[in-house]
Amino acid sequence: MTDLRAAAGEPAAGLGPVAQSLAARSYREVVLLNNWEKAKAQKYIAWVKDKATSPITLRQVKLSSPTNFGEIYEAAAAIISEKRQEHGPDADLVFHLSPGTPAMAAVWIILAKTRFPAELIESSKEHGVLTASVPFDISADFIPDLLSKADKTLEHLAAGLPAAAPEFDDIIHRSEEMQRIILMARRVAPHAIPVLIEGESGTGKELLAHAIHNASPRKEKPFVAINCGAIPAELVESELFGHEKGAFTGAASKRIGYFEAAHQGTIFLDEIGDLPREMQVKLLRVLQEGEIQSIGGTRPRKVDVRVVAATNKNSIDAVANGTFREDLFYRLAVAVIRLPALRGRKGDISLLIDSFWEQINKESGHDAASKHKKISAPAKNLLLQHPWPGNIRELQNTLTRAAVWSTGKILTEKDVQEAFLPVSVDDKTNEQVLNRPLAQGINLPEIIEMVAVHYLERGLAEAHGNKTKAARMLGMPSYQTLTNWLKKYGLE
Repeated sequence: MTDLRAAAGEPAAGLGPVAQSLAARSYREVVLLNNWEKAKAQKYIAWVKDKATSPITLRQVKLSSPTNFGEIYEAAAAIISEKRQEHGPDADLVFHLSPGTPAMAAVWIILAKTRFPAELIESSKEHGVLTASVPFDISADFIPDLLSKADKTLEHLAAGLPAAAPEFDDIIHRSEEMQRIILMARRVAPHAIPVLIEGESGTGKELLAHAIHNASPRKEKPFVAINCGAIPAELVESELFGHEKGAFTGAASKRIGYFEAAHQGTIFLDEIGDLPREMQVKLLRVLQEGEIQSIGGTRPRKVDVRVVAATNKNSIDAVANGTFREDLFYRLAVAVIRLPALRGRKGDISLLIDSFWEQINKESGHDAASKHKKISAPAKNLLLQHPWPGNIRELQNTLTRAAVWSTGKILTEKDVQEAFLPVSVDDKTNEQVLNRPLAQGINLPEIIEMVAVHYLERGLAEAHGNKTKAARMLGMPSYQTLTNWLKKYGLE
């Protein structure tokens, strides 16, 4: 804004950084990249031409935000390439750092030190126009070192993403595993392609789906979430695609389905693997043709819906055993995001405990019977050692129970132990594991892993995280043997 204020005659602005640099030096050509309204820009050019001896070219650049690194980089690189073709590859380049946002200055530095070697200048009222002394140089020796550190800022730049992503702020994390997931989700969000999210129950699949929607161009349109496993089989078609009045007994009026309700927005199909196979065929048609037909309807209707699906099963295994149609899987699996279990998110459990506990205390502030409570170190240590088979949902519910049942101002280890749910053995699960038919083949390593994970988690839970005690309960010679098993099955 300083340049525009200078053109408007504000004394505090002086000449502004651009006019100051033009008065001090001559150039073969000066190119000003501008994302203000055209009228403001042209008014400025008329004013600044009287201060310059160099020819000035004004280039209008469209940016969604003046801090969008990807758009700034793209626009600057394109114009530099064009001017190098025009003036020759040996033409000296000068980039001015003072005008514009800090994001723009950062992009000029990156360009000058990598693709387009250039002099960097800065200007101020106090010191005039100076060559900027940047305290680092990206040399051929340094670049591999830099890349090996997987710097998050440069990853965002390479992906064309701004540094901040407020749409994903509700996903509490700091682990590298989740940082990678968020980066993938941010990259896929602007595109209308289907997304398939895999992950155990309670890992936050709907929260991620909602964030993808909010970061997409459809964010002002509906986000409709459906749990496919909770709809009775005989009602699935009506719920998804709607029905006409009189289409079946009890259809007293016309009803639009979830797909029509989500028109121009996003539909989230949770536990999509639980859809009956005949409905999977109809869903495939919707994805292919972009149209639906209600029960009793005579004509298909076009719908514009972005589909985000989720499942707590391994989709490839579901396709292999015939419960999930292969053609539907490949239609949905354009972008596949696998959410890690909470036990695989190193460093996130402590952060989640603090965040949930703060939220519980904040909500309890409205209740005169509740007290603001703290978590003792032994209690938190017990929470950190728990395997959390129910993932984030189990952690949040456990903390809520502990807060309700505890009577003191400090949550103790005993309060946490009482808040843990007992782990039960389901006889039906035993039957499915031990008496599967062999005629069509079984996956023995998968069954062994399922049994091992089940008992390892139970052992740790009942031993309250004490590895020596858990190893003894599980018939292992030492806690080190238990640790090896935990690492083998991704529980540590």
